[in-house]
Amino acid sequence: MRERTTRFFASAWGIVLAGSVIGLLAPLLQYWGNPPNMGICVACFERDIAGALGLHRAAVVQYLRPEIIGFVLGSTIAALVYREFRARGGSAPLIRYVLGVFAMIGALAFLGCPWRALLRLAGGDLNALLGLAGLIVGIVIGTQFLKSGYTLGRASKVPAVVGWIMPAVMLGLLALRLAEVKTSETGALFFSQSGPGSLYAPALISLAAALVIGFLAQRTRFCTMGAFRDVVLMGDTHLLKGLGALVVVAFVTNLILGQTQFGFAGQPVAHSSHLWNLLGMTLSGLAFALAGGCPGRQLFLSGEGDSDAGVFVLGMITGAAFAHNFGLAGNPDSVVEGIARVGGLTPYGMSAVILGIVVCVVLGLTLRAKEA
Repeated sequence: MRERTTRFFASAWGIVLAGSVIGLLAPLLQYWGNPPNMGICVACFERDIAGALGLHRAAVVQYLRPEIIGFVLGSTIAALVYREFRARGGSAPLIRYVLGVFAMIGALAFLGCPWRALLRLAGGDLNALLGLAGLIVGIVIGTQFLKSGYTLGRASKVPAVVGWIMPAVMLGLLALRLAEVKTSETGALFFSQSGPGSLYAPALISLAAALVIGFLAQRTRFCTMGAFRDVVLMGDTHLLKGLGALVVVAFVTNLILGQTQFGFAGQPVAHSSHLWNLLGMTLSGLAFALAGGCPGRQLFLSGEGDSDAGVFVLGMITGAAFAHNFGLAGNPDSVVEGIARVGGLTPYGMSAVILGIVVCVVLGLTLRAKEA
């Protein structure tokens, strides 16, 4: 039975199933209470967790999202069931941490991760086209570095307890969320009273949906970055079929639920500053390619014992803190006194995105395997 399901998950039907489930559950989570066009967003939800823990004080984006917890634990369950839980690490963890920081800065410049870019497009937000274009550009650049010998080295086997750290952290966060801990009047946990952080589906429903997604994604190796990388490197469209299924199912589900709004202007939690949508996701795509996986994939890897992926996740959470403490994140479009105003980045945010691209390019050029 295990071998039969393993073959199925490795097939085209397996990856299409994973993408379809994400495409169905994300709009449903939005319908049940998550922010518009943000039924699932790994970057946004990690940012909300950073806020809930007090790592930043942007009051409108603070909530301990069960979806992130479920992604990791769902992956852990799948890895255990299929005997693939392997504690490993030691593949340039500090570099991965830095890449995680810049990946988050780029994602928050765009206001979304690759999954949210696809889901925004499925909801009619045409600004997502610029984000997806930037994502592909960044991945293509990163793939060229891979072709020229870029590597972070091999991970090695580590004590089992190391592989269990990230699942244990997520269990701890789950306990804090379910207990609704509030350490003091001015202390954590922090929960938004307005804005995107105040919008959420029931916790148990979010957790259950994420467990399913985490399980399927671990089995199918679902990865947005990997889908485009494989096309560029090998002409392999296997993972890309999962992305296609996600967009199609999400679009149909949004139509049924009345959650579509076509255009560039007035999109929820989005801005129409096209250049910085493009460059923000170029930075993220490049960082994902250099790190070996999109933010969702990094969560799933950390759930199956990969401590290096866990370091990348922690880097993204730190990047969210930097982004909001230093005013680097994108500002959504708004309407002030009846006048529509385009959002975008502050000069600090623009500088951070350019700095991130430079740092990633330097890493891509210098971290190459030495010839024997």
